[in-house]
Amino acid sequence: MTALTKNELEEVLEDLAKHKGRQTELISVYIPAGYDVNSVQRQLEAEKSTAKNIKSTATRKNVGDALDKIVRYLKTLKKTPVNGLALFCGNVSKTEGQGDLQLWDIEPVMPLKDRLYRCDKEFVLEPLQKMIEISEVFGLLVMDRKEATIGLLEGKRIEVLQKMTSGIPSKVRAGGQSSQRFHRITEGLTRDFYKRIANEMKKIFFDMPKLKGILIGGPIPTKDEFIDNEYMITQLRGKIIGRIDIGGSDESGLKELVVKSQDILADQEIIHEKKILEKFFDTLGKNPDMAVYKEKEIRKALEYGAVETLLLSKKCDKELSKELKKLAENTSSNVEIISTDTEEGEQFFNLSGIGGVLRFRI
Repeated sequence: MTALTKNELEEVLEDLAKHKGRQTELISVYIPAGYDVNSVQRQLEAEKSTAKNIKSTATRKNVGDALDKIVRYLKTLKKTPVNGLALFCGNVSKTEGQGDLQLWDIEPVMPLKDRLYRCDKEFVLEPLQKMIEISEVFGLLVMDRKEATIGLLEGKRIEVLQKMTSGIPSKVRAGGQSSQRFHRITEGLTRDFYKRIANEMKKIFFDMPKLKGILIGGPIPTKDEFIDNEYMITQLRGKIIGRIDIGGSDESGLKELVVKSQDILADQEIIHEKKILEKFFDTLGKNPDMAVYKEKEIRKALEYGAVETLLLSKKCDKELSKELKKLAENTSSNVEIISTDTEEGEQFFNLSGIGGVLRFRI
């Protein structure tokens, strides 16, 4: 099992949302990342005993069959997938009295934090739907010379990842030390603190594939010293998208940093989309043999494995979009979903809503 992409997850959730139970007979199970799958299996075995008390014969059978199917599936797993696991199971037949027992197993696009078992008339989809809204994550750092807090922004949720203190003494000198000596000591401790912060950020953010950018906040001298004196490794320095003047260096400082960075954050996804469309239209204008936008041409290019990047408008026909994405996956083409929130996105939709930048001419 591999984690779904955001677009694949969106399609699966649309399908799941269509199913409605006649009674509370559709089962949703969420297993967090790192959670013991055997513990969940034991819980569901216990739920099977409870289900025997359901009065309706049809509902009792449907719930029992769904629990059996989930338990059998869990027995095939040695451990929970890396990002956790969401299971949905139930009789989804549209004809009363007939059986169509289906099970969906989903490894989410990012680590699942919810633990849940519910039997209802609908599948519980909200935790996964929230993930669709999160197309990227941002690293956060708030700091002064006394303390630093490293965090992560996922959608609208701020998570504290690390808190650090410097141990630098206050401005009152101990034991009558000379001003110059005290200054040398505090400056040395400050540099050590900056290095520790940089090392922690490297550990946390260096291998984070969804990291879109880093925001750093703090008093004017402190954050600027940290950034400009190049304590961070080059790869992470290149991801700094904003330095914000704030006073706090704790969890409340992270919240202030996010609030004061709203304009920067709003621009990020739009800029990414604009760059993709800029490349597509530029290629179409200057080198038309290396870009396609008609369905027949796109299908041919995908079959030849010639598409480097497939562009699909959000307003594109769902079935066509799904089919083209499948072809793109088979040839390791990149897939970019284009909104109509920008003038360029609207222009792309009006052109055809589908397009491709090619690896080679065909």
